[in-house]
Amino acid sequence: VFDSCFSTDVFDDDKYGQYIGDIVLHLRSHFADASFMVFNFREEERESQQSLLASILSIYDMVVMDYPRQYEGCPLLTMEMVHHFLRSGESWLSLGQHNVLIMHCERGGWNVLAFMLAGLLLYRKQFIGEQRTLEMVYRQAPRELIQLLSPLNPMPSQIRYLHYISRRNVSAEWPPGDRPLTLDCVILRNTPGCNGEDGCRPIFRIYGQDPLLGTDNSPKVLFSTPKRSKYVRHYKR
Repeated sequence: VFDSCFSTDVFDDDKYGQYIGDIVLHLRSHFADASFMVFNFREEERESQQSLLASILSIYDMVVMDYPRQYEGCPLLTMEMVHHFLRSGESWLSLGQHNVLIMHCERGGWNVLAFMLAGLLLYRKQFIGEQRTLEMVYRQAPRELIQLLSPLNPMPSQIRYLHYISRRNVSAEWPPGDRPLTLDCVILRNTPGCNGEDGCRPIFRIYGQDPLLGTDNSPKVLFSTPKRSKYVRHYKR
């Protein structure tokens, strides 16, 4: 219902408030007996403040749960955050047939919204097939929107995370715990040109929780290719 999720434009506050208010009136007219829960994917920089959407919808007695719209620049969330989202969505929808779940994202959050919606559909067994479900959700918006919002192709990693969700009943542990990671290779489908040269000099960084600081959940740079070393080579096509 929020076509603003498919846009890269920025609304001013007054115009945005009127836009949301019109949508709420339409929802209330179509679902007169419904109770609404809204999941909103928002900018991380303002997490300590109430989102503009939440402040507007509070006037209409709608509850808003805010989630981040990325993790370290990638259109994915941590498994803990995904787990919380799935349990909250399932709990709300199972409380009664008049409960309606609405998903909204602030500017730039469409890729995460699509992934989380696909995850919820698989979690509730309303769809089967990770890639088919994700592609079905992405087709709700223009295809080029994925490239506009992220320099990375998010779908391979998102499909891998959807496999974790689909296999939750197979494994005794859910959400899956942290495991050592071995990076065997990196495949670049399109080789970027650096400064007009034919090729690139890739530098890799791996983010995650520091295993030595179990109480600190904030992401750390666990590995980074030194910018001046024999490993930073010029790779041609």
